[in-house]
Amino acid sequence: MTQQTWDAVDAYFTDRLIGHDPELEAAAAAADRAGLPHIAVAPNQGKLLHLLALTQGARRILEVGTLGGYSAIWLARALPADGRLITLEIDPRHAEVARGNLARAGLDGVAEVRIGPAADTLARLVADGVEPFDLVFIDADKQSNPEYFARALELTRPGSLIVVDNVVRAGAVADAASTDPAVTATRRLHDLIAAEPRVSATSVQTVGTKGYDGFTLARVRS
Repeated sequence: MTQQTWDAVDAYFTDRLIGHDPELEAAAAAADRAGLPHIAVAPNQGKLLHLLALTQGARRILEVGTLGGYSAIWLARALPADGRLITLEIDPRHAEVARGNLARAGLDGVAEVRIGPAADTLARLVADGVEPFDLVFIDADKQSNPEYFARALELTRPGSLIVVDNVVRAGAVADAASTDPAVTATRRLHDLIAAEPRVSATSVQTVGTKGYDGFTLARVRS
């Protein structure tokens, strides 16, 4: 199989199951104009997040890594009128683009972009004793994923879902000898999850417009 085939299949399913979406397309275009890196989730991946949030009946969602707000739009659309999405972004320029995209999509009333290092913002959320989140999506710097996951456990409740993106690293996650910081951190993350009795988890490999990667899904059970 080739990247060309993966792209064609993603395009087929996106056309059939998602279709034309002016707000999401405008968000992607705004991110391109601003020169943001092309690392946002694909449309079918965004729809998966949306469906997970709907299935979860999520009222409070936390996202670690906003970029241009593309995945935030998918997540925020799943919230009820009194729901809340808090999304964390370290880069003020990215946050500005995301805020504009969320406002254009009519979601600025339920979605809040907080600027600063995610580790610091997560620590403040814990210290503030905020109401637990029903769903956490982690998609930021991979080296910090073990810390982000540990904080997510402090910010959730039994029954909450935690999704961590980009965990396969094009297959490199299976290489115990890798010195790539993103790979070694991903392996530490899964060691942490494997030893954590409070969660039940699985990981899924994916292919598509974003290449060969995958995600980990964990459910908090106690």
